Amino acid sequence: MAVRPLTGEKLEKELARLEAMKEYERTYGACSLICGIDEAGRGPLAGPVVAAAVILPKDCQILYLNDSKKLSEKKRELLYDEITAKAASYGIGMADPGRIDEINILQATYEAMRQAVEKLGVMPDILLNDAVTIPGLEIRQIPIVKGDAKSVSIAAASILAKVTRDRLMAQYDKLYPAYGFERHKGYGTSAHIEALRHHGPCPIHRKTFLKNFRLEDDSGRRED
Repeated sequence: MAVRPLTGEKLEKELARLEAMKEYERTYGACSLICGIDEAGRGPLAGPVVAAAVILPKDCQILYLNDSKKLSEKKRELLYDEITAKAASYGIGMADPGRIDEINILQATYEAMRQAVEKLGVMPDILLNDAVTIPGLEIRQIPIVKGDAKSVSIAAASILAKVTRDRLMAQYDKLYPAYGFERHKGYGTSAHIEALRHHGPCPIHRKTFLKNFRLEDDSGRRED
């Protein structure tokens, strides 16, 4: 599974795009270890929220790095392998549906992000975060709105988080095939809602996320 290599004008445009995405890395270039942080899965009705922390070497060049939502599944998978091979260090953290229900999705996201940082092999000098400031960390943090499209470090983290979560949801699809998790990854599609109406929630559903959906008929029973 390979992507056709870029040449000529297309390569020049891609290199220019990546150079623009290194603005924050240049701004904080005095820091030896710059870590990007991002998450995947805050919005779905099922499955964990996953966070990734990535430290790229300063001379690292990875073509196509971008916000994971702007990439095809094939490109994300290829980039996952390249990022994990080239990163100076990376860590993955997650909070399961039970934890999300217990402490709410925002706090669970912060918890997953702290786990990701703790799993790094080295301590970063600065964190470039996608839009948030993570409580409970003493490392300097720079929140960047839409950072996954503005920073190569955050983009790399977004890809690791997204691929990790998608792979987990594919595994859950085999355990709970009635819900179609491999297709919609736990998001609230019409097919997913219909499956919930027929089968009720399974162990990986976020109970607190289902309160806004009418899954029962007027008698109080699930619609069958």
